[in-house]
Amino acid sequence: MEYFNFGEDFLTVGKALAISNGAIKGQLSDLTKKKVEKSALRVAEIVDKGMPVYGINTGFGPLCTTSISKEKTKILQSNILQSHSVGVGKPITNQLAKLMLILKVHALAKGFSGIQLQTLERIIWHIEKDITPVVPSQGSVGASGDLAPLSHLFLPLLGLGKVAYRGKIYATQKLFKELNVYPLELGAKEGLALINGTQFILAHAALVVKKLQSVLQQADIIGAMMLEGLQGSSSPFDERLHNLRPFKGNQHVAGRIRTLLNGSEILEDHFNCDRVQDPYSLRCMPQVHGASRNTWLHLKELVEIELNSVTDNPVIVDDNESISGGNFHGQPLAMALDYATLATSELGNISDRRIYLALEGGHGVPQLLMKDTGINSGYMILQYTSAALASENKSLCFPSSADSIPTSMGQEDHVSMGSISGRKALQVIQNVEKILAIELLTAAQAFEFRKPLKSGVILNEVHRFVRTKVAFAEKDRVFADDINIAIDMISDESLIDLINEVMAKENISWLSQYTKTFETL
Repeated sequence: MEYFNFGEDFLTVGKALAISNGAIKGQLSDLTKKKVEKSALRVAEIVDKGMPVYGINTGFGPLCTTSISKEKTKILQSNILQSHSVGVGKPITNQLAKLMLILKVHALAKGFSGIQLQTLERIIWHIEKDITPVVPSQGSVGASGDLAPLSHLFLPLLGLGKVAYRGKIYATQKLFKELNVYPLELGAKEGLALINGTQFILAHAALVVKKLQSVLQQADIIGAMMLEGLQGSSSPFDERLHNLRPFKGNQHVAGRIRTLLNGSEILEDHFNCDRVQDPYSLRCMPQVHGASRNTWLHLKELVEIELNSVTDNPVIVDDNESISGGNFHGQPLAMALDYATLATSELGNISDRRIYLALEGGHGVPQLLMKDTGINSGYMILQYTSAALASENKSLCFPSSADSIPTSMGQEDHVSMGSISGRKALQVIQNVEKILAIELLTAAQAFEFRKPLKSGVILNEVHRFVRTKVAFAEKDRVFADDINIAIDMISDESLIDLINEVMAKENISWLSQYTKTFETL
């Protein structure tokens, strides 16, 4: 079992996901425990001395000038979790809620938040036992931290709220009674430390990094299959061309497509044809897919900074000083998530154009990808669905971070709306997975009309695998069934796993100098 030291080791998206699924075990080292205990002691000293420090012995937000007595500081921390639990809407997934717990532990374990060791250990207990708080999806404006969702996330520390456990939803109090577990009593500043932070936005952003990477990889694979199905040219992917405009993403995509096309008889047959150049949806895959790759890389870099940051407020910097600032503001991630939403949507846009191109007829394939049309509509209506999804994505591309509504009686007069940015990004990714599933079906259908010519070993295996799930369509049938099968293939990353197996077996490497940059988490 691999171990990760919360608060010390460098956290990546890959490691956070591995902790959430149990592949890596998170723990607190002795050094971290000492740092955490020292920070909690500093908070206790502030309370004993009676010097006013925001959130420790004062009220919150516009009540920051209201002093709280030493005797009531613990009540204050319990009250803040309850009063800020105002989330509404469908709960987020257990995966996202568990990621929030992991990300919060890592931030608090750095020793600048005044959290008690027992509180951190209880959160880790929730992670290890897979007792996941139920967190509503709506209610955060992404500025003074993700206050509402984080409050719901930590209500179970008080024995309140609801949790998911072994496939069921329980009132926390009832489950704790069954497990003989007791609620905690929060100390000074703990409630504020728990709910100040960007962990709702960040958990969404981490999942966007993971899922968008998968979508990007599969867009290249499916696009290359469509290129072969329509007998497109390989010239636009020439390394010499992309060295003249050396964007990392463009070069990487071009290299991947060269690898996928390597050894293709279809390309060899195309060398002496009279077609001068292909439409942009085929020819410009490196530029369009590559631009989305560059966006992904930007988001990944920002997410890794945030994963290893302290984002609550105030922070206890040394024995004599705490600083009240704005590290909880979600703008750095909100803007990047909006950018990633646009980048994802564009993958769907160009995929839809390739689907439409395949249905036009010509390029060696029959109109609507079926020989006997008239009585059969062929693949015509599948493109209606991809068009609807692409249009829906465009409506979701308005940047949430462009909006701000003042809250907290003007104390929080500019907010990021980053929680909305994260939710929309995941929704657009789901839509693009569906568009790519439709393109996979149409590309596989077009691929059939190239026979007896073969593609390279990789795309031949992809096509063979698709045919084990979905048969060639000679006449109309309920295509929704085919689409749902293809969606499952996209979401479970079957194509990626297959290609990795084929490349390992055939000793093939990606023709890209940026493979590690774009393919690792």
